[in-house]
Amino acid sequence: MILAHGLGGRSDLPVPLWLALYAGAAAVPVSFFALTALWKRPKLRGAEAGRAWPRALERIADARVTRIALRLLGLALFAVFLVFAWTGADDSAKNPAGAWFYVWFWVGLVPLSVLCGPVWRLVNPLRTLTAIFPGRLPLPRWGFCPAVAGLVAFLWLELVYPHSDSPRAIAVFVTAYAIVHVVAGAVFGPRWFDRGDGFEVYSALIAALSPWGRRADGRLVLRNPLDGLRTLERERGLTPFVLVVLGSTAFDGLTRLPVWGEATRDGNRVLLGTAGLAAAIGLTALAYAGAIRLTRPYLRRSVTGPYDAFAPSLVPIMVGYTVAHYFSFAVFEGQRGFGGVDYTVVSPAAIAFTQVAGIVAGHVLAVTSAHDRALGVLRNGYAKVGQYPMLAVMVCYTAVGIALVSGA
Repeated sequence: MILAHGLGGRSDLPVPLWLALYAGAAAVPVSFFALTALWKRPKLRGAEAGRAWPRALERIADARVTRIALRLLGLALFAVFLVFAWTGADDSAKNPAGAWFYVWFWVGLVPLSVLCGPVWRLVNPLRTLTAIFPGRLPLPRWGFCPAVAGLVAFLWLELVYPHSDSPRAIAVFVTAYAIVHVVAGAVFGPRWFDRGDGFEVYSALIAALSPWGRRADGRLVLRNPLDGLRTLERERGLTPFVLVVLGSTAFDGLTRLPVWGEATRDGNRVLLGTAGLAAAIGLTALAYAGAIRLTRPYLRRSVTGPYDAFAPSLVPIMVGYTVAHYFSFAVFEGQRGFGGVDYTVVSPAAIAFTQVAGIVAGHVLAVTSAHDRALGVLRNGYAKVGQYPMLAVMVCYTAVGIALVSGA
């Protein structure tokens, strides 16, 4: 047993490191060279793609009663959670608030968003609480900075704070977070949550990989998830948000290793944890920035914001890392929401396979998305060589990710 994600987790994963690294790291370049041979021109159409739903189903999904029901459901669940977090026992073994928050909500946002699209936007109780306010002031030119700040605060609570499993600590964080965003939403209107609420931005990013989405004409459609990623190109400034998520998962993997336990045994765990989280995010961002810098000479002159050009392609990696680092945590600790935990419900071999498969699949999808994007932004004659820097970074991400989940 080790401490991770604010609650407990299991780390006895029998992953043969050499085999996992060879197979995982090889999958990325193999898929890349296959794409360069077979995928010669951009094929993804983004917001223009998709097969429309039947009108009857679309009317049900867009009906006012459906949206009101989802908002009421979100408010009810939020109220129940706060009651348990504030008034229940301050012990994660006796109070399910911690499992509800870290597993059912945070981890649950991933399958919810992939399967149902950006549904959290309709369920979000903070958005509902501000719906009665006009929000007359224009949005400040902060971009996604508030969302990044809120996400970093949550990740620090989850991965660094030594009492992160305390229901009372969770209650303080959630209440403070809610007050800040309800006030901001009342002042700036519901548009605030599209860029200011870290959890809603996180859900929207993952929802881009959903097979369900909105076409440019407003119709609900069934689409290729990679087309969904192309719709994120309209949102500038998302790159830091994605890199924070990637860096935090790398730090999470690092904290599971014995070497981290030895390094923090006699030191200030909060200080070292904060520095480690910042360093992991910084190194992840530095690797991406370096790849983009090496790619810039090959970009077309019409390309603006080169650091945002490939950011949507990182989302599958983000989801793959989330699966790898949270799968066993969700399976085991999610049971605390109902009562006890049975650590034999899933075998270590199944966990290991899911973790490695999540990382490899995420990187292969990322390579595919990045390749299609590169064909549109790289100058003629440089579509292949111009992708080498990003390919190197993805191979590195794959190897590091697998090494961390294997306990190397």
